[in-house]
Amino acid sequence: MTLAPITLALDTATPFLTLALRWPGGELERVQEVGRASAEFLAGETQALFDAAGLPLRADRIVIGTGPGSYTGVRVGASYALGLCRVWDAELLGVSTLEALVQQEGAQGVSLDARKGNVYGAVYEVADGAVQCTLRAPCRLPLTDFEDLLAGKPHHADPVPSGIALLRAGERHGVRNWQLAYL
Repeated sequence: MTLAPITLALDTATPFLTLALRWPGGELERVQEVGRASAEFLAGETQALFDAAGLPLRADRIVIGTGPGSYTGVRVGASYALGLCRVWDAELLGVSTLEALVQQEGAQGVSLDARKGNVYGAVYEVADGAVQCTLRAPCRLPLTDFEDLLAGKPHHADPVPSGIALLRAGERHGVRNWQLAYL
């Protein structure tokens, strides 16, 4: 008999420390605004998540938000995830941080401020709380151009991320050959 894997999702690319955990008995998430202090909170909040689930600190799979985000923020999360994967001999999958920003079912645009009137945005089709299909791949462009390409679809600009959306996207289509993206 094979047990369902325990999956940890984490993202430090935005001002929010975003964590989620799924195990055969359920799922939990922790999202906390930490600004640029992800490194200070990441280990303790990860332990607190496992404690809240009543699980030992160990996962079979880790899903990492690969950015776009601040250079330091993206690297903090990636380094931590890589370290845990080596210690736990866990699978590591990457998905765009933008996938953690989806807010509802259906087609929608999500974006992060990329300064000087630009956004880093993508357009997704969402079902069951996670990205099912990428309608427009993540890219950097002027905000007005991004809003034009949405053609009336909802736009979620700089929303609070969802650890559960990140976890579900990673489980559905996370990639092993991921690359980090910076704002």
